[in-house]
Amino acid sequence: MKLRRHRKILDLISESEIETQEELALKLHEAGFAATQATVSRDIRELNLRKEVNGRGRSVYVPAREPSEESSRSAAGRYARVLQDAFVSMDVAQNILVIRTDSGMAMAAAAVLDELKWEEMLGCIAGDDTIICVVRSEEHSRIVMDRLRALLDGV
Repeated sequence: MKLRRHRKILDLISESEIETQEELALKLHEAGFAATQATVSRDIRELNLRKEVNGRGRSVYVPAREPSEESSRSAAGRYARVLQDAFVSMDVAQNILVIRTDSGMAMAAAAVLDELKWEEMLGCIAGDDTIICVVRSEEHSRIVMDRLRALLDGV
């Protein structure tokens, strides 16, 4: 849920000029997300959002231009934890990678895989406990599996 909310926050601030945490919480609520002001505040910090003066002199939320090395490591760690918590097994059939997760965890894990933006992966589809990843080629499937194993092992 948190990853989906973070994605929605990024969508909202790119679509609208949002000036306050309360305004962001309201927009999240309108989009079907329950988020308190404290949650929004934490999300803003985790997403490394900042305020910037727009052309009309208003201070609005924008994503940070360059993520710091520390926040990149932190994000990588969060991604690895989500995948480690969810992962059960994986198998490959040519350019299709099938990943099994604990029940209810496939969507969060698929969102993480999509967020990694590995050029070998074209995209993921998630059910309740299964993710189907379409990979560019059979050779790329092995590369993705090796990368995923390394991420799961914390390398």
